[in-house]
Formats: sequence, structure tokens, C-alpha cells
Amino acid sequence: MELFDSTSSRNAGKNTPLAERMRPASLGEVLGQEHLLGPGKLLRGMADTRRLQSIILWGPPGCGKTTLARLLADACQAHCIQFSAVSSGIGELKKILPDARRLQRSAVPVVLLVDEIHHFNKTQQDTFLPHVEAGLLTLIGATTENPSFELISPLLSRCRVCVMHPLTEETLARVVDRALTERGRGLWDAPLELAPEARDMLVQRAQGDARVALNGLEGAVTLARNDAGAARIELAHLEQALQLGPLRYDKSGEEHYNLISAFIKSLRGSDPDAAVYWMVRMIEAGEDPLFIARRMVIFAAEDVGNADPQALQVAVAAKDAVHFVGLPEGRIPMSQAAVYLATAPKSNSAYKALLEATRDVREKGALPTPLHLRNAPTGLMKSLGYGADYRYPHDSPGHVTEQEYLPEELKGRRYYEPGDEGHEKIVRERLKAWDALKKRDR
Repeated sequence: MELFDSTSSRNAGKNTPLAERMRPASLGEVLGQEHLLGPGKLLRGMADTRRLQSIILWGPPGCGKTTLARLLADACQAHCIQFSAVSSGIGELKKILPDARRLQRSAVPVVLLVDEIHHFNKTQQDTFLPHVEAGLLTLIGATTENPSFELISPLLSRCRVCVMHPLTEETLARVVDRALTERGRGLWDAPLELAPEARDMLVQRAQGDARVALNGLEGAVTLARNDAGAARIELAHLEQALQLGPLRYDKSGEEHYNLISAFIKSLRGSDPDAAVYWMVRMIEAGEDPLFIARRMVIFAAEDVGNADPQALQVAVAAKDAVHFVGLPEGRIPMSQAAVYLATAPKSNSAYKALLEATRDVREKGALPTPLHLRNAPTGLMKSLGYGADYRYPHDSPGHVTEQEYLPEELKGRRYYEPGDEGHEKIVRERLKAWDALKKRDR
């Protein structure tokens, strides 16, 4: 738990990390997030009117959530207490309540800034809910996780959710340029020039994260100054400083669901290029390849279906192959399967039949099995009519016969309607021919 001082970045010493020194000291210094801070936008309006509401700042790492929360509190002349949901607990929250009540009597608003608020469990969130509801505390929560999943509904309903975006490459370039040129807060010694190709790689590799960009720049500066005769920061300095870090990805978080959704929708949209791209994104970020393979097996049955029955075999074979050989070689059969599924004819008729049958089963309950379809292994069952009047299809032309196989209440119900794509066109014609045989048999 700490109090926020808006001048801290200005007064930071040389040993303070560059990313911390370059934190904006006022809302006017914030780069990016114009959809929240531009003229007439929500957070700009709160700052201008000094009427701060409880908000949740939701966005990826390094987009400025904590900085923006602090600056909003400062602009509204509020007493700001910062919590980390990772290290702070209910006991610390209870300690600040007497001071909050005293400040409220003095007409000083109290802002509770909770970093990584998604780490607070339901009980912890319930604890400060009544104080937010009563107006004793104005909550600013910062989170990288979707608040719809992580915050309790009563708390979420009392907050405005503000979605913060990753910084664009153009904005990151301005952040880097500011650090290179601003003396006393940026680079302390004589400034170094940044090679254009190094600058381009830095803002691209940072993936919208200002902290990654500034940390990479600081490391490259150190390497360049240790390199005798170096007049500027070259691409080689930056590559060594950055190394090849993992792509941003949380296997239990929202990005996990975003990428698998993009992968499945690319397969469904018959785009093999996008499908392979999203598959590689997940693999490179550390996703379990068997998770991807299992999704392809499901897709083969759900979205390709009988338009190409071989698709399911290909998907299962890819799952078995990646399980057998592992990575990195397992990527090859996975790519083959992804391309096959994306370029296969599509039909969800079998899946729709499943949904329709499931609805009837759940709505109509356990309907009795027709007598002619029942098994009759004993004399008693035969005397009760079990199996009576059953017609053996192989005794009829085309091996089909006119006979009802559904319960009486569902007579004539059709669940499976084959489409016109791929193998299903053959199935549709076959069913039509069988219907004609059944009519003659009738």
C-alpha cells in the first residue's frame, strides 16, 4: 500500500529504471488512449470537471493503466492510495477506512487504486464493495484480464469499464524519441542516436508495450556505450538487449480465447493462410499443441462434417502425430491438418442434427421405444409384442424399407438435412432415392 506522488518520475534518480523515470507526470504528457483522453472523451471529462467515478481500466501490459489511474486521481485532487491485489489483503484495506472517513468529512475524495484487481477473490471484492457503493472510496481498478470474468457483478455494475488499447507503433516511436531527447529524465548522459532500423525493430518487437520498449532501449544504450567507438545505437545492440522474448499470451486469460477464436473462425471461413498464422501464433507463444489439435478434431466434425468425412480422420491423425513426435516437428502435421480443414467443403448439418435431437430429448423426456424396435430375448417379451412387426431392411430392394424408427410423438421428425457441398451432395441424393423406395414399399 502506498500513496501516489505525481512528481516522483520527475525526481527519480539515475539508478531508477528508464521506464519508471519516463512515466508521464501529467495527463498532458500521456501518449495514446485518445479514445479516453481526447477532447470530450470520458476520462478527459472526469479530469476537467474533477468528478471522478469508479472505473476499471482494462488493457494489456504496458499501455499505461497504472499511470493513468494515478494521474486521474491527481487531476481530481483526490487522496490516492495504491494497492496491489497480489500483495495486499483485507487487513490493509480496513486500516485505511478511518482515514477515508476523516478525509470525506473534509470533502477530500479518496481513490483506492487496485493494481491487478483480478487477483482479488470474491470475498475480498465483497469487502470493499459497500464502501464503493456508499461513496467513501472511489475505486480505480487496473487489470489485464477481462473484468466480465474476473469481477463480481455487483462491483462491476458500479464501475465504468474503460478499455485501453495497446500503444500503436507510431505512439511507441514517440515514447522512445522522448526518452532519447529529454535530458534529466530520459538518458542522463550525452544522448545517442538510434539507428532507424533499430528504432523500427524496437517499436515492432514491443507489441504495444511501452515498458518493453523503454527497457529494451535502456539495455541497448548500455551496450552501445560499452562498445568502444560506437557513435549510435545499432540494430545489433538492440537485438542483444531484447533477445527474442515470448509473444504476449496468457494460456488462462483472454488472449488465449481470442487467438483460438481467430483460428477456428479462419478455418470456418476457408482461409488457410490466416488459419496457419493463428496456429503458429499460439504455438510460438507456448500454447499446448494438443489443445490446438483437439480443437481441430472438434472443428472437423462440427464444421466440415459429412461434406468431407475424411477431415475427421486427418484431424485425429494430426492429434496423434503431434502427441507422438512432439514439437517442433509436430507443427508440420498440424499445419497440414489446418490447411486441409480450411480448404475442405463445409457443412454443419450433422452438428445441427445433434442440437435438434438434444432439444427434443430434453423437452419431451424419455419417450417410450416403439414396440417393433424393442429387443425380445424372452418369451414373455415376445408375448408382450416386443419386436413384433419389425421389418428387416436387407429383405427389401435397396436394403431400405418403410418403417418408423422414432417414437410415436416424433413421427416424421427430420434432424439431419444434408447440404449441397462435397460428399453431402451424394448423401442427399442417396436419401432422396431411399425415400422413393420407401414410398413404393408403402
